[in-house]
Parts: sequence; structure tokens; C-alpha cells
Amino acid sequence: MIANILSIAGSDPSGGAGIQADLKAISANGGYGMAALTALTAQNTQGVRAVTLIAPEMVAAQIGAIREDIRIDAVKIGMLGSAALIEAVAEALSGLAAPVVLDPVMVAKGGDRLLAAEAVTALRDRLLPLATVITPNLPEAADLLETTVAADRAGMEAQAQALLALGPGAVLLKGGHLAGADSPDLLLGAGQARWIEGERQATRNTHGTGCTLSSALATLLGRGLSLGEASAQAKSYIARAIARSGDLSVGSGHGPVHHFHAFFPEAT
Repeated sequence: MIANILSIAGSDPSGGAGIQADLKAISANGGYGMAALTALTAQNTQGVRAVTLIAPEMVAAQIGAIREDIRIDAVKIGMLGSAALIEAVAEALSGLAAPVVLDPVMVAKGGDRLLAAEAVTALRDRLLPLATVITPNLPEAADLLETTVAADRAGMEAQAQALLALGPGAVLLKGGHLAGADSPDLLLGAGQARWIEGERQATRNTHGTGCTLSSALATLLGRGLSLGEASAQAKSYIARAIARSGDLSVGSGHGPVHHFHAFFPEAT
């Protein structure tokens, strides 16, 4: 049976991040993708030009319509934008018995803020406790904890522990912002305490990596994989998608990853 995966996130018209990236990653990892839009953005590989948040009641209605009719095997939550949207999503998901992957989208690759500063408290209080696993990068973790960005593995361990204390079932803390040749992620919680290693790749094509990883992880959890195995496979998938990003020719800034690399021959 193919797993049904619901993404709750904003739209990226350039196709590299947000709902568009989520649906690609879900499909590439063997799931059936569904989407509840939280925001419309005008953006490209160079940055965000404008953002319009969807009314909270409309976001709740989208989720409610899906829940009335379709089995949901896992949920990925991305960009929410405001405290009112966070509250609406938390209420709309109440009682759902499915894994929830929360990617706390706060700042776009180009530095544009996508979550109002005053909404961070609502994210901590309302959604973190509902999450099976959260997938922050290091700046997002620091934002959630109101502290400085971790600069080494010891700092990552301390911040992952602090995030776990806020109530999620587990934390997958992404170390891509560390200096050096490695790009390790730390999985902590739900009986897990492991480093998932990776090499840093020399490319600007990293637009939508967080969206893609969290959607792949939600899909693999929805298919029944354990958290440890799903995290490792999602990490492997995004690494290959980044490695093959040069096969694409999309924009002049931070280009997208190649979500469907497995279905295309390598460019020559």
C-alpha cells in the first residue's frame, strides 16, 4: 500500500522549495503527496520578493477536508509564518495518529525571515510537543532556544538536548552550517543517539534542502521505517540530490537540488 503523506507548507513558484519540493521528495521516496498551502510567496533562486499568508481558517479547512476523506500516514509541517497559523494547524491536527515531521522554517536561504519573531513562542509551545521529530538546522535551533548558533559537535549535542526538553519525540539537528569538510546530522530521542555522517559538497545548489529532507523523512516514516533508518535514508537521498543538482539549469542564485535524480541518467 502506498503511503499518503500530507505536507503543510508554503508555495515556492520556482519549484525548489516549499510545497513544490515537498511533493517531489514525497513522490521520489515512494509516497503519495498531498498539500495544504499556508502561504503564497514570490521567490526565485535569488531570494524572496513577497509573501502572502493564507487565512488560518482556510488552512484548517484544507487539512479538515483531507482528514474527512483520506488516510494520512505521515505529516510534514514547513512554513507557517504566524502564531495564528501555528494555532490553526495544531488544532487541525489534533488527535491524528500519524508521524509528524516538523521543519521549523524561519529564514529563507537568502536571509529573508519567513516566521514572524513573535510566532517563535507559539511554535515552541504548540507544535514542538506534537512532533514525532523536528528537523532544525543550526540557526533555526538557536532561534528556538534563543541562543547563539552551535559551532561544533559538542554545541550541537547540548542544543539537541535542550530542544528535546521542549517536548518533541526526537530531534534531527542538521549540521550543514558547521565549518569544515563534514556535514553531520545528530539524531537524538526516541531511543536514538547517533551521528549521521555526510561530506560537505561544493555547490550553491542548496535551495530547498530542508524542505526536501523533512519531506523524505516523513515519507519514509509513513512507509513504516524506523526513525533511525528513515533518517539515514533521508540523509542519503538529499546528499545524492545535491550531488546531482548540477544536472539542472535553474536560475542564477541558490539552485534547487535534483529531486528525481534516480530517474534520470547522469548528465555528460
